[in-house]
Parts: sequence; structure tokens; C-alpha cells
Amino acid sequence: MASKLLRAVILGPPGSGKGTVCQRIAQNFGLQHLSSGHFLRENIKANTEVGDMAKQYIEKGLLVPDHVITRLMMSELENRRSQPWLLDGFPRTLGQAEALDKICDLDLVIILNIPFETLKDRLSRRWIHPPSGRVYNPDFNPPHVHGIDDITGEPLVQQEDDKPEAVAARLRQYKDVAKPVIELYKSRGVLHQFSGTETNKIWPYVYTLFSNKITPIQSKEAY
Repeated sequence: MASKLLRAVILGPPGSGKGTVCQRIAQNFGLQHLSSGHFLRENIKANTEVGDMAKQYIEKGLLVPDHVITRLMMSELENRRSQPWLLDGFPRTLGQAEALDKICDLDLVIILNIPFETLKDRLSRRWIHPPSGRVYNPDFNPPHVHGIDDITGEPLVQQEDDKPEAVAARLRQYKDVAKPVIELYKSRGVLHQFSGTETNKIWPYVYTLFSNKITPIQSKEAY
């Protein structure tokens, strides 16, 4: 039933297509897509206290630590206590998952399992519009004009950690950190895993899973 306050999380390594799948879920089921990366950018832009803390780490090329991300996300989720949502990019670690436990119970946790070679290829061909976080790929989501953001006309960049030599280390790090989070949700019976190399082939299964929990707001599967 549509009035249910569905709380869902999407997990997956960098380049797994989380953003694309989240957009489709949001469009089809009316869930708010809450991205930790988006909130981070917004807070840095607004010079909030937590944004300034995060910026200090990012400028040094360091990962933003758990306590900063958790504080940021808890504050955003507190403001949405009466809304259904879909979390993207949080929780990444066991500490973050335990903090999330204190404010809500999750109905669904989805993990996208994409082969290592596919991820490596996608990430090394990924171009980003840094101010918005929009991601392009020449194979399946090319910009209208090569090297230019569709909306602002500003140049796209390739991030240092998307370059091939950095990708393998990022994926290894993700795997180590994500393992206990995946085990936690598996043990609770809320984890659903989807494997494949193409988002369009994974999507119908994700759509069916959500349709069993909440009424779609669109009558057909939107692509």
C-alpha cells in the first residue's frame, strides 16, 4: 500500500550503478532519493559546521570519517521522520549502520553485485560534473556534447581515483568495509542481492521487489 513508510538502502561498490537504480526507484515508487554525496556537497557549499569539517578531510584527499558522515545523515533523516526514503551511499560501514539502527528499522537493503572487470571499465570511463555530482559514461550515459555537462554547459572532469591505477585499490577497500554491513543485513533477512553487468537487465528484478512492498506511482516500468 502506498501509504507505507518504506525505508530502503542501496549498497554497491563505486561504479555499480547505484545512482541510476535509485533514480528509477524514486520515479516509479515516489520515494525520496537521499544521497550522502549530495548532502555532503550541499553542506560544504553552505559552509555549515559539518560541511566545514568534511571539507578539511576532502581537501587533504582523505575519506570523510564515520562520525562526520553519521552526524550529517542523522540530521537529514531526523527531518524526514514522516517520509518514505531510499538511502544511497549510507551506511558504508558497520559504525554507520549501527547509528542508523537507532533511528529506524529498514524494510529493504539492496546490494548490486557487479563483476570487478565491469566496474574497472566503467570507472575508468567515468566523467563527472563536480558541483552537482552528475556522472556520465560514453557507453551508456554520454553527455550531449563530449566533455560538457548537459545542464550547466560546464566542463566534465575525470577524478584522480577513477583512473585505472586507483580503481583496484578503491574496490578492495570497499569490499573490506562493506562485508560486515552486508552480513548484518543478511542476518536480519532484509538483504536482496542482484548480480549482472548491465543496469537495464538488473532493473526489472529491482522493480518487482519494490512492487511487492509498495504500490508503484507509474503504471509501467519507466526506463
